[in-house]
Amino acid sequence: MSTNTSVNTNVNTKIYKQVHSLAKDLMQASMRKNQAKFDGYYAELKQVCDDNEGTDKDHPVQWETLADFTDDLAFAITIYEKAFIKAEAINSKDFLSSIGFAIASLQVELGDKSSAVIHLEKAKINSNKIADKDLKAEIEALLVELVGVTEVEDIAVVESVEEAVKAVDVIEKVTELKTWKDL
Repeated sequence: MSTNTSVNTNVNTKIYKQVHSLAKDLMQASMRKNQAKFDGYYAELKQVCDDNEGTDKDHPVQWETLADFTDDLAFAITIYEKAFIKAEAINSKDFLSSIGFAIASLQVELGDKSSAVIHLEKAKINSNKIADKDLKAEIEALLVELVGVTEVEDIAVVESVEEAVKAVDVIEKVTELKTWKDL
């Protein structure tokens, strides 16, 4: 393993085309329910990631794509977190937003609402500088769904899972009280 921790701000065109092609192949194999081909393409994408890690060809796009096609949700989060670190290194608001949203979505599926809120808050902040209005809307919608308010700007960014758990507990109790009041 290389000790070079730099991440290239611009993805190498050859690598991007290879990752994009593998993503299309993975989608086709998945839609055709061809597990053997899917596994082969996944292994090829994993090899691209491993070969480029720590080199000037390392970029969050390959890691995010690998995570997108990882069936084990907890393992996918681990890969997304690696992609997130690489996106932070190049300060890519687009990748930080999309990866943060992906992590939060998986955390919701795994029942970890508190961690999801933390990642969504970070994704929301990062999305202020991106053009993708659909992603911004998805982040906002999931935040509203999780915290039960429409003014998500009023939610403080929390720094730890413990603080998020307390915040979510408070929000759930307020929502419960509002429900009782409306009866």
